[in-house]
Formats: sequence, C-alpha cells, structure tokens
Amino acid sequence: MEQVQEPIESAEERTEAAAELPAELKAVIEAAIYITDEPLSAEQIAGAVEQPLEQVQAVLDRLVAEYAAPDRGLSVREIAGGYKMATKPEHHESIRKFVKKLQAPLKLSLAALETLAVVAYKQPITAPEIMEIRGVQGAGVLKTLLDRKLVAAAGRKDVLGKPILYKTTREFLIQFGLSSLAELPTLKEFEELGRLALSEPEDLEAPATEAQAPAEAPAQAPAENGNELQEDQPQADA
Repeated sequence: MEQVQEPIESAEERTEAAAELPAELKAVIEAAIYITDEPLSAEQIAGAVEQPLEQVQAVLDRLVAEYAAPDRGLSVREIAGGYKMATKPEHHESIRKFVKKLQAPLKLSLAALETLAVVAYKQPITAPEIMEIRGVQGAGVLKTLLDRKLVAAAGRKDVLGKPILYKTTREFLIQFGLSSLAELPTLKEFEELGRLALSEPEDLEAPATEAQAPAEAPAQAPAENGNELQEDQPQADA
C-alpha cells in the first residue's frame, strides 16, 4: 500500500500558521535575533526557546515578511544558514550621512590618538613602555582610553614590579571600522600618513577627530619609533 506523502508547507502557509502562535514567542525570537551578532539558525532558536522547530520556522517566516515592508528600516534576512537583523541596503547611504552628523561622535585628542596607535601596534604593552616610545607622560590619556573601552588590561608582564599590560579591545575595532588588527596600515604607510597629517597646521590647532574609517585613525598618530611624536598639550589630554 502506497504511503501518501503530505505536501510540504510553503513559507506563506507557515507565516499564516505563525499568526496563531503566542505573541510572546514571536517577541522572544525577534529579540534573540536582535541581540546576537552572528546569524541564528532555526534549530538554535528552537533549542533555546524549547519550542518545536516547525513553530519557530513559522515565526521566522512571519518576521521576514513583516520586516520586508517598505515602512520598516530594518530587515530580518537569512544569511549563512541563519537569521540576522540589519539595516536595509537601500537606506545605507542615508544612515551613513546621519551617523556622520551626530553631535557626539567618538573624538580623541592628538595625545590620545598617539597613545592608542602605540598600543595598537605594540600590544600587549605596559604604561612605562608607552611613555618611553612617546617620550612624554601620558597616564591621563591612558585612563581616557580605558574609560572609553578602546583599551583594556591584558594581564601583567613578568618583570620586576609586574606592570599591567594593555591591548586594544573589540570596541576599538568597531569604532575604527576594522574587522581585525590585520587591517591596520603597515608601519610604512602609518609613518607617511602621520607625516602628512602632522605637517598641516590645522590638524594641530584642532586635534579632535572622528574615528570613522580604518585609515583615518592612524593618519593623525605618529610613527612607531616615537621620533615624530609631539609633546602632550595638557589641555588635550582629557
């Protein structure tokens, strides 16, 4: 006797079925997709919320359909075998302009950029080693970078006194638009950009700068050997 194969549900049918599911389940799944950096698969979500895979898939299909509406600025998309929330491609340029016009972008003084550059290229590194490279005291600048979570402690160096080692953080990569430290300019490029930036008087008069692109941050920082580093200006350390 032949077995009758049940028809496979379409995304539309699953979406209609999702309308009958508890609103709380949809809200939880939506929040889970929002807070995670990596795409979540339907199986991962089903295991986490302890609900049948079919129900979770129905909710996901409904979210995809709802966020596809033209009046929504975000989208829920299936990427690399999972679901992720992101801004819609057609709005990227407008969002980029908006971010550039924000009143409070990340701004760092020239002294802070110099210190951050030294940490980025020489990490892990201690405070005395940073001061030796820069040739000036910079405890206040280092504290500023720690407060802004651009730099973090990375253990202690196994030498006399066991000074704290410092390294850049994930927030540093985010603020400067880097996927990894491998995207930093080479030291040769870094030195040349530093010469160009420091040779312009307006850069010294207005040391604050926005951290918007991978190449922009090092452009205002010095070379690794510290020969081109300028003395701290007390008012710029805060």
